[in-house]
Amino acid sequence: MRSIRKLHQFFVDKPVDNGTIINNLYRVSHVIGSGSYGIIYYCKDIQTNEIRVLKQLRPSKHRTKSEVALFENEISIISRLQHPSMPQLYEYFSVNGSLFYSMNYIEGINMEELIFSTNKTFNEKESLAFIFNLLPLIDHIHKRNIYHGDIRISNILINKDKLYLIDFGLSKIEQNDSKFLEIRQGDYYDLGDILLYLLYTTYSSKNKKALPWTEELTLEQETVHLLKRLLQINEAYPTIESIAKDVEAALLANTKENQA
Repeated sequence: MRSIRKLHQFFVDKPVDNGTIINNLYRVSHVIGSGSYGIIYYCKDIQTNEIRVLKQLRPSKHRTKSEVALFENEISIISRLQHPSMPQLYEYFSVNGSLFYSMNYIEGINMEELIFSTNKTFNEKESLAFIFNLLPLIDHIHKRNIYHGDIRISNILINKDKLYLIDFGLSKIEQNDSKFLEIRQGDYYDLGDILLYLLYTTYSSKNKKALPWTEELTLEQETVHLLKRLLQINEAYPTIESIAKDVEAALLANTKENQA
């Protein structure tokens, strides 16, 4: 059954041909990404000559109301973002039964690509600074009761040291304040996961046996404290402000260590 479904998706979910004009407005240049339920195109607005990004719900997903609802939820969330470092929604529409929405093109390099393609590394201070610069973006969406749900390096772009948060496909809007306090911890955990990932870019293993990060990495105690709370090994953080305070303390500790 699964192989039949995969075969069906292969034939049904073919991307739009390059050069195609969608909705009498967007000329498709090429596919820039695809996920389990969406195809993303790099396009040009033929009226303004500006670059746009189109996201299409895979045709195979139209058969289930839940998949369509997820796509519509993503559109609703992007319309609420209103931040220069996040996608900006222009319009959503249907063409020949296919659902699309358009957004601005954010120029930058994907953090995952930056690390793996250029062997970019981050020392402790640089890793902490990265998290500190990411915090205002997380704070922005949380103040709008939006839980991202998928904060990882592949969903962060960087351009001239400025960070951009993308891909809100798994995000949720939660109006129940008490429930939101609980689910936003998932975003905090992701921050800890990113920090740990960046710290490991400078790590060179000397042991054949893998050890816990607390034994493999040599870090300032303030950074260890921060990580343990983000990863909920110790008491979880209640707010972005409390995280920022400890990130600043860890940055200060690293500055003093470098000056010593």
